[in-house]
Amino acid sequence: MSKKLGLLLATVALVISSFFASIAPAAAETVTVKMGADSGQLQFQPANVTIKAGDTVKWVNNKLAPHNVVFDSAKVPSDVATKMSHKSLVFAPGESYESTFNEPGVYSYYCEPHRGAGMAGTITVE
Repeated sequence: MSKKLGLLLATVALVISSFFASIAPAAAETVTVKMGADSGQLQFQPANVTIKAGDTVKWVNNKLAPHNVVFDSAKVPSDVATKMSHKSLVFAPGESYESTFNEPGVYSYYCEPHRGAGMAGTITVE
């Protein structure tokens, strides 16, 4: 009888532990956006990104520096634009900025030196 009880308890413990292992929260992701296209054009690549709340966007200087990432205060709340903007310029290839997005919404941004050339993008947070 004790052998059957031990086997039953071990089976129940295994089932319960596998349940907890399978419902672990999804890990946040980091999406990379190049500042300056591989072709040399003044654009973010990709220009439009869709992520989940809690994910991070990493902008990496690619070509034709200097670049920065400024959130458009006309399209996102000004306190968000101020807090999330990276106004300092990056010059060297590989230099980067990161921002984590915790609130759903659409976040428009641009590169200050190249805004007139159309260097802009959007982050859609689901």
